[in-house]
Amino acid sequence: MDNRPIGVFDSGVGGLTVLREIIKKAPNENTVYFGDTERFPYGPRDLGQVRDFVFKATAFLQEKNVKMIVIACNTGSVAALKELKERFEIPVTGVIEPGARTAVNNTKNKRVGVIATKGTVKSGAYEKEISRLDPGINTYSVAAPMLIEYIEKGILEGNELDNAIKGYLEPLLSQNIDVLVLGCTHFPLIERQILAVSGNNIRVISSAVETAKDVRKMLIEKGLSANKDNKASRVFYETALNSSFFRTGQMFLDAEIKEVIRTKLEI
Repeated sequence: MDNRPIGVFDSGVGGLTVLREIIKKAPNENTVYFGDTERFPYGPRDLGQVRDFVFKATAFLQEKNVKMIVIACNTGSVAALKELKERFEIPVTGVIEPGARTAVNNTKNKRVGVIATKGTVKSGAYEKEISRLDPGINTYSVAAPMLIEYIEKGILEGNELDNAIKGYLEPLLSQNIDVLVLGCTHFPLIERQILAVSGNNIRVISSAVETAKDVRKMLIEKGLSANKDNKASRVFYETALNSSFFRTGQMFLDAEIKEVIRTKLEI
């Protein structure tokens, strides 16, 4: 048994979707969440710069004696996951492979859509991973930066948001996709609105849900699970002075988030 916490990292509030699912799958696990809200958004940034941010954030989490790190950020996973796995002795996992794998397992007409950040779309990460798993699948990706901006501001419903979702999904729906991957961890926060636009015939895949399944499996396989009677602690850090992190976090995690500790990340 290992009661050290799981470290979860994202550029903002989006990674809370992953944390929520981890809590559901492993409620007795201690967690430390780090949101680099000062440098949000990562999506439009150069991947080399994002890599540097991710390495600084994961070093911060290591100082908190975490037993595993979850890069709950698609752009961060693209920029640094492979290198982090090679350098760190503790397990490190990301969000792209679980989402891609689930899309491959669920598409029937072999036409998959992805909405993500500009950085993730530009990298072709989902196309590459899905093609590796099944070369016969066609993958269509659209960057949806405004949706991320709305979510960070705590705008999770309304006509303006609905219209933005429609605008981003129309090119994908015109390709007759039968699976839609939410390729940014922010998007499960507005999954209900996305489902309303995408329709009943499309399976919507949350990388947050699939990543949490992988985390639980990894904990068991590596003998890292916490004691079953452990009373889990939840610690949250962010880097911005004035953000909606706490308010949005409370909307999403309710009693699980009681305070957010502000810290600096020296770059």
